[in-house]
Amino acid sequence: MTNKNLYLSRPQLIAELGRCLACKTKPCMNACPVNCNPQEFIAKAIQNDFDGAVEAITRNNPMGQTCGLICPDKFCMRACTRSNIDFPINIPRVQATILEKYRTPQNAAHPKRPANGKKIAVVGAGPAGIAAASELSRLGYRIVLFEGFEKIGGALNLIPDNRLPFEVIGKDWSFVNDPGMIELHLNSFVENPSALLEQNFDGVIIASGEPDSIDLGIEGEQHTLSYLEYLRYPAKYAASGNVAVIGGGAVAVDCALTAVQNGAENVEMFVRRRVSDMRITGEERHALLEAGIDLTTMTRIKKIGTDGNFITLYTSKNRFNQGKLEEIPDTTIARPGFSLVIKAIGSSSERRSDSERVIAAGDCKHGGSTIVEALASGLEAARTLHQRLSVQD
Repeated sequence: MTNKNLYLSRPQLIAELGRCLACKTKPCMNACPVNCNPQEFIAKAIQNDFDGAVEAITRNNPMGQTCGLICPDKFCMRACTRSNIDFPINIPRVQATILEKYRTPQNAAHPKRPANGKKIAVVGAGPAGIAAASELSRLGYRIVLFEGFEKIGGALNLIPDNRLPFEVIGKDWSFVNDPGMIELHLNSFVENPSALLEQNFDGVIIASGEPDSIDLGIEGEQHTLSYLEYLRYPAKYAASGNVAVIGGGAVAVDCALTAVQNGAENVEMFVRRRVSDMRITGEERHALLEAGIDLTTMTRIKKIGTDGNFITLYTSKNRFNQGKLEEIPDTTIARPGFSLVIKAIGSSSERRSDSERVIAAGDCKHGGSTIVEALASGLEAARTLHQRLSVQD
């Protein structure tokens, strides 16, 4: 069941809607990678036209509810004019709440072109792949969507359930999925996407994400657990003692919070740079404080060892010297007693480049990104492929 605390109450929604200044320059829309227009859907909601608000949100965002729950505050909220007066409108949460409470199959439907007889393969059912499938099916293409995992969502499935219940991803997908135009194949890993052109596909969108964890490149790294493995199967790696998380980004925060929920007595994050350098939202910073997670910053992991059933981290301190991060000599110490060490410094994949009828989208093209940037990339890939196929006709 969906956590109701994820959404605004009716009085909270009304209060947030009433704070909109209806700026003529629409800075919130201009800051949105998918060009969603918060001013428009807020204005319609104020007039109690929630059907119109839903239509405005979903016109350019096929995963509007998911996006509203996890989109960072660096896009529309940072651009919100209210920031110069008091504090920004919580636009993402307003968006998620409207879709949760008012979206129906009727008001989320958008015009679609007739089937054009062409078939496109989309490899990967994360945000970029879902966006590409949504856009291309609207343009009249039959889509075969291949997903290597047992459920849709891609990297979204690594986000803890209390922040993003899977049912929310499923809700967005239910409004995208058109059984007459989209055919989903789960547990279907595609090793060579370009070869699909030889199987009667007119084009291919590759949206396979970043499936490989970045290595630390230090002695003893084999004693760490990849965040990809940990967040996908957290119950399997529950630890009650001291847990270390190496990394300072949003994924590292998810690992630390999950470790607390999994029963860890102490959770400590090791971050190479300063707290101010951590690329996380204010909400994520607050969650770390609320959970009592220790932040050990300006710290480098030198090597990793074991002592019986426990793991020892050998750390040294960093400092900035003329803007360049460097290790402080003679500061290496042993930090023993960890029952679990999670490596969360990022992920990678073989970078994909476009060819005439094979187009990459999302993280496998641009590197790690936010959900809304991945959605924008999927939409752009779909439109580019459509343009190229249309020219060939």
